[in-house]
Amino acid sequence: MTDWVKLSDACGAAGHVPALLDRFEADASGVWSELMDHLCPQLDTVFSASFAALPRFADLAASRGGEDRRWVLLAAGAVMACAPSGDDVFEVFSVPIAELHRLTDQCLREAEDAENYVYLLQSLLSFEGVEIWDRCLEGLQTGEYEVDCPHCGVDMFIVIGEVDCFSTSDDYALREVEKTPLRPSTPEDLAGLAKRLHDRALADGQQLVARGLPYLFGRAACPDCGTVFSVADRISAGWVC
Repeated sequence: MTDWVKLSDACGAAGHVPALLDRFEADASGVWSELMDHLCPQLDTVFSASFAALPRFADLAASRGGEDRRWVLLAAGAVMACAPSGDDVFEVFSVPIAELHRLTDQCLREAEDAENYVYLLQSLLSFEGVEIWDRCLEGLQTGEYEVDCPHCGVDMFIVIGEVDCFSTSDDYALREVEKTPLRPSTPEDLAGLAKRLHDRALADGQQLVARGLPYLFGRAACPDCGTVFSVADRISAGWVC
């Protein structure tokens, strides 16, 4: 039996969290933001009560379907994305994490649009302890990453759009700018996580996501100095910093 009073959330003692979870159960989409303010503010900070909520999240996800299940999985995924790979939480809460992973895997096969698919894919990776990409895949959905050149340090945009994929150091949203085309990896060159994600997106019928992954795990050239670099490496470097 969880003694919530001895745990903490963003507001201090977590004795109120069970009631908040009850409200979340009744109205997942309406209470999601409030719940995250307590358990995972800014989607980057967690507390003892955050992980203690995982068994409840697993039960809720198993008993719900459709949009309600998705909100639950996204909440649990946000919490787990804050747990470093190898953290004790993966052992202590292995049973609910395994159930959340199973249900997310199922939801991915049923997702209809790229936005929901990408966010659920991040949740899946968070339950596996995959760092960085459990938060950074969403650029595939927004179509944009911000990185810096590993040689000259200039800030630039990496744009992975439905039609155009390029790098630029100018604000392309406000005016016509000089664009340097990205250099995608071939599907045959993808390996490890990149190959797994690409194969998964294809199997799930998510063509837009599958199209973007070779660019994400491909190469770009700095529009200022011409240095060619790995897009994924610069995203990862920026996250570590």
